[in-house]
Amino acid sequence: MKDLTNLFKALADETRLRIINLLLERELCVCELVDILEMSQPRISRHLNILLQTGLLHNRREGKWMHYSIEKELPDYYETFLDGVRTRLSQTEVGRIDLEKIKNISGKAGKPCP
Repeated sequence: MKDLTNLFKALADETRLRIINLLLERELCVCELVDILEMSQPRISRHLNILLQTGLLHNRREGKWMHYSIEKELPDYYETFLDGVRTRLSQTEVGRIDLEKIKNISGKAGKPCP
């Protein structure tokens, strides 16, 4: 029951929902999330840590940079929530803008953050 409670708490924040929506598209490093969401690095990192604690995310270090992605092996009910997030955010202006921004940084994929 605690995992479900933690999941709902994590999803009860607009920034974290936006992060999940972006990571459903592809792996991103913190600096890319900072650019897309136009928020400070400490703020993005705080939200990422909350999402990591739920088991939704996977992280990996590459040099100085930390990269985040959606965990590949999730319980079925997590998948259901993620599908809902994707569907709903694709219907919002902010969700569409975020996904448009990710296309503009797609050329940086695999290259170190500045």
